[in-house]
Amino acid sequence: MDRRLFLAGATALLATPALAQSTSSLGDLAAAKGIRFGSATGVKTGGLTDPQVAQILRRDCRILVPRNELKMYTIHNTPEDAYDFAPGDAVLAFAEANHMPLRGHTLFWAKDEFLPKWLLTHDFGPKPKVAAEALLRDYIGQVTEHFGDRLTSWDVINEAIDEKTGDIRANVFTRILGRDALRICFEAAREHLPKMQLVYNDYMSWRPKDALHRQAALDLLRWFRDQKLPVDALGIQGHIGTDQSVVGQMTTDDTTPQYDAWTQFLTDAAALDYTLLVTEFDVNDRKVDGDIARRDAVVAEVARIYIDLTLGNTAVKDFLCWGLDDKYSWLQSTTPRTDKLPLRPTPYDDQFRQKPLYDAMAAAFRNAPART
Repeated sequence: MDRRLFLAGATALLATPALAQSTSSLGDLAAAKGIRFGSATGVKTGGLTDPQVAQILRRDCRILVPRNELKMYTIHNTPEDAYDFAPGDAVLAFAEANHMPLRGHTLFWAKDEFLPKWLLTHDFGPKPKVAAEALLRDYIGQVTEHFGDRLTSWDVINEAIDEKTGDIRANVFTRILGRDALRICFEAAREHLPKMQLVYNDYMSWRPKDALHRQAALDLLRWFRDQKLPVDALGIQGHIGTDQSVVGQMTTDDTTPQYDAWTQFLTDAAALDYTLLVTEFDVNDRKVDGDIARRDAVVAEVARIYIDLTLGNTAVKDFLCWGLDDKYSWLQSTTPRTDKLPLRPTPYDDQFRQKPLYDAMAAAFRNAPART
């Protein structure tokens, strides 16, 4: 899409009337405890061109992150020396017009299936290590120079750990460079962004089956520290599901949360002197039976427990949802319910009405200890 159309669509939203205000927004409640609350959004997939989405973002958010607009498959989707910054520019224009900082997500998504297809068959020539490093450094340089310090934080690397083995995930770059690919990414980002918060982002969770993933994340954080790499924060995605624990329907398999282990993981990560961020929160209700009232109650209860435990660690400074409304949630298409009913994973329903999840999040922010 033409860059002017992207920017025009985002700018037009600034004139839309505001929603009726309730007593306090999530952003205000979180800010009172020193936490920045925000959400992912996007021009194509996040509903940003929907005026009602723009209204709730303005009402509740104090920070934003683009959903897909800053990923490599959007910006550099062909092998030619061409970069499409228009989608990211549109989200940034909306954020700046509404005086909200914007996070960057992500410079390197470490899964082959989320890299541009041309990279999967790219010929790195007779010196593949030299060529692979040059390509990574050039791409990161192009992107970070374009956006500069207009952003507040970057997820430099996303999902580099293979959760089944705990090893670094095999992909186009790590098959050539090994773990050095991670080093190169953070060095390149710091070269162009000397004052930016640089983040490693991943989806380790509180389930017993993710114990290996949690330990591998801690090991990777230690490696970053030992290598003196410029990594400032750990991004915790926070995609949780009600199949992990539901009110009156506790599971008996290995998905039931380990509350003490989760708290210890956060403590251990913070002890390594990293800031912690919840970067992509939602609650998948695909396995909850019953009517909407029961499903919403289950989602709210699971969310309350997770947020209380997570925000109990004062190293957690940001808390972002991966979308605020059910209408545009990514989960609707990726993990549908067997009964084909729409999922209800976010604080607002598909008519942009607040749900019990909203109230649970508000209560958790009120109860969170203050950050210093």
